[in-house]
Amino acid sequence: MLTRRLFPLYLFTGVGLIAFFYFFESRDAESTPIFLGAGQFNRPPAKDGQFQWSTRPEKHPVSSLIPFPTGYPAKISSIQHKFTPESGAAADERIKRRQSVKETFIRAWNGYREHAWLKDELTPISGSSRSHFGGWAATLVDSLDTLWIMDLKTEFEEAVESVRDIDFTTTEEDQINTFETTIRYLGGLLAAFDLSDGKYPVLLEKALELGDMLYAAFDTPNRMPITRWYWKTGMSGDTQKPDDGVLAAEIGSLSLEFTRLSQLTGDAKFFDAIQRISDRFEQAQLKTKLPGMWPVVVNPQAADLGTDTGFTLGAMADSLYEYLPKQYMLLGGLSQQYRNLYEIAIDTAKKNLLFRPMTPNEDDILISGNVRVVSPTEVQLDPQGQHLACFVGGMMAIGSRIFDRPDDLPIARKLVDGCIWAYQSMPSGIMPESFHVVPCEDATSCKWDEKKWHAGIESRHDDFKVGEAASMAEQIKNLGLFPGFTDIADRRYILRPETIESIFILYRITGDESLRDTAWEIFQSITEYTHTAFGNAALSDVTHLPPQQSDSMESFWTAETLKYFYLIFSDTSLIDLDHFVFNTEAHPFKRPR
Repeated sequence: MLTRRLFPLYLFTGVGLIAFFYFFESRDAESTPIFLGAGQFNRPPAKDGQFQWSTRPEKHPVSSLIPFPTGYPAKISSIQHKFTPESGAAADERIKRRQSVKETFIRAWNGYREHAWLKDELTPISGSSRSHFGGWAATLVDSLDTLWIMDLKTEFEEAVESVRDIDFTTTEEDQINTFETTIRYLGGLLAAFDLSDGKYPVLLEKALELGDMLYAAFDTPNRMPITRWYWKTGMSGDTQKPDDGVLAAEIGSLSLEFTRLSQLTGDAKFFDAIQRISDRFEQAQLKTKLPGMWPVVVNPQAADLGTDTGFTLGAMADSLYEYLPKQYMLLGGLSQQYRNLYEIAIDTAKKNLLFRPMTPNEDDILISGNVRVVSPTEVQLDPQGQHLACFVGGMMAIGSRIFDRPDDLPIARKLVDGCIWAYQSMPSGIMPESFHVVPCEDATSCKWDEKKWHAGIESRHDDFKVGEAASMAEQIKNLGLFPGFTDIADRRYILRPETIESIFILYRITGDESLRDTAWEIFQSITEYTHTAFGNAALSDVTHLPPQQSDSMESFWTAETLKYFYLIFSDTSLIDLDHFVFNTEAHPFKRPR
């Protein structure tokens, strides 16, 4: 006989919500049914002069909310490798490396605290500040969970106290980037709340305050959100409509944060908002120019998500795909929609976008490129590598586990190795933002052919002429190219996390210790050239030594890059991938179990 007892999961006096979850003791002790909390839902009263977004009358209200998936979480295959105890020497080396990462973070955090507190970003060379993400202290909010993970609890509590004073109902900026606001701020607040086990209710209060504001961007005739939102129009009640051309990632990467906000507050409107987007993508998936994937640019105003002809897993589309398996996990496997969307998309990508580059050492690696659909029968590959696309290896590694696709794990490894190759090929040891290579005609056997390499260079550079060896060597030097690369269009490194993200995930899945050594080499290269008196700076050209620094330190340096470096050198139980799912800004949300 089942014994059922009522279990209060959270009691939040700050938001006036009591969420109740039922569980059955005869079932797995760790298994708890998923459903949204019951009871009266009262938001805290607005402060004097503060606009209450939750009471804003909607011009296009939904007639009924899409039901939130409920029930016991499905059994999802374990992600993490079963690690054996490490030796004392290995532990000493790992802890030493982890401490170096922590010290790098502390210097950057102190630079922000002393010179840019409550501003969005530190300018790490001049020691000043910059605000262009709403002015809500992006680095502070984005780094809350990093502070907690690194056991910097005094700094964490100081930051939380400052969060109390941030007014997320208004901003001095005329326009809000809905996507960036969601992944950095909303994600940061929710993850910090999750990691601290709800001990700081103000974090959820502020997440709800921001969520109510962002929800107004969905008040359009077809409930598709405005990605670059003039929020004062929404506040005044004027008619809003989505844009007719937006990036697929910006409209398709809101699901994790809005779902987690619904899970924690019991307000289903947030899940409803993003589920309508997912349903639109599902309707379009097999009707695009490349059936199975969605183009980089979509038209939410006309609910047209399939007309454009350019496709990629990289910039401007990346997290749309990343969120499919992650949303599946966050919903406890109770919605097969996200599994289906992922598997169709990844099979299409494997067939059309992934390619082996020709390299001097004939490395068996893969790169995720771009394609343009010229006709129903012709798909043209653009053999471009992007740092942003380096997340794909980690995504496919996770997908191989949770969806029982073992053949995808070797592909994931080759994609990660492709990004590592790009790092190791540069004189600085740091991968550039983007580059082009020569794709192999045969992925199973690809001999280095210098003539093909030269022809590839010539196809991308009008002033490059194939001729005498000495002349070509001089031309290649003047173009700043290295064996295997036909073009390096964007030579910057802006402190991005995608490669270490995938190295970390692959390490946690395979247990391959060589990945830790590779991570350490990359960390040393990055810190050697980005180090400044106040933090770490972006680089303008990683192909020259020493690379010139740029006076920019985006919040993802402390929110993502250093977090992943810290985690790969931490005990593998810290942020167990079977217990947490990361949003695209590396904010870990608790998975249902």
